[in-house]
Amino acid sequence: MALATGAHAQCSDTNAGFDAWKTDFAKNAQRAGVKQRGLDALAQARYANGTIAADRNQKSFRYTLSKFMQIRGADTIVAQGRKRKARNPDFYAALERQYGVPAGVIIAIHGMETAFGGFMGDSAVVSAIVTLTFDCRRSEFFEPHAIGALKLVDQGAITGATKGAKHGELGHTQFLPGNALKFGVDANGDGRVDFYNQTDALASTANFLRQKGWKPGKGYQEGQPNFAVIKQWNAATVYQQAIAIMGARIDG
Repeated sequence: MALATGAHAQCSDTNAGFDAWKTDFAKNAQRAGVKQRGLDALAQARYANGTIAADRNQKSFRYTLSKFMQIRGADTIVAQGRKRKARNPDFYAALERQYGVPAGVIIAIHGMETAFGGFMGDSAVVSAIVTLTFDCRRSEFFEPHAIGALKLVDQGAITGATKGAKHGELGHTQFLPGNALKFGVDANGDGRVDFYNQTDALASTANFLRQKGWKPGKGYQEGQPNFAVIKQWNAATVYQQAIAIMGARIDG
């Protein structure tokens, strides 16, 4: 065992001590502004064995670019992405007007992350992100996302039962909860930010990229100004390259 960040909470490489750690982490969460609904979700969070197994076994990012694109179905994403853009050109044009991000990039991310909303994950978001904060490998990275998830519960954007990806990413484009809290946009005007609503999710994605420094009208391939912004979305080089290549193919 080793000391984690924040207060006196002990991280662990196994599930040992998880409940005691949650009690301690609740004090951190409360100091960070998490209210009762979020604290209740933390208390109910369970140690996510599937999340830990996935975190220990991330193979796909070790592939070559061509192998990665083949495995992730790049040709299918591009073909479906072009159809989606053609079916709803006004929506994507409005996003680009507001945020400066071309349709191809947003569509490529949507296709890569969840097959356009086809599968948004089967892991409880709060349990997953809390487990990763408790785990010793990357406690410091995941702690703000755990606090973010609990604040999203407070806001009613998610509940303790909301399902997402193995690492706690949520919605159509798989936002980590801290980013969801910071960059979420209520684009359909219903009074709440819902990452399981396509309009909100894609606008939030465009907003994330713009806030991270996207320069409207500039290129986004490797070596061009906006490629550095794509790097902010995902840390894996093959993923960044795939988004840029697919985005350009979708935009024609």
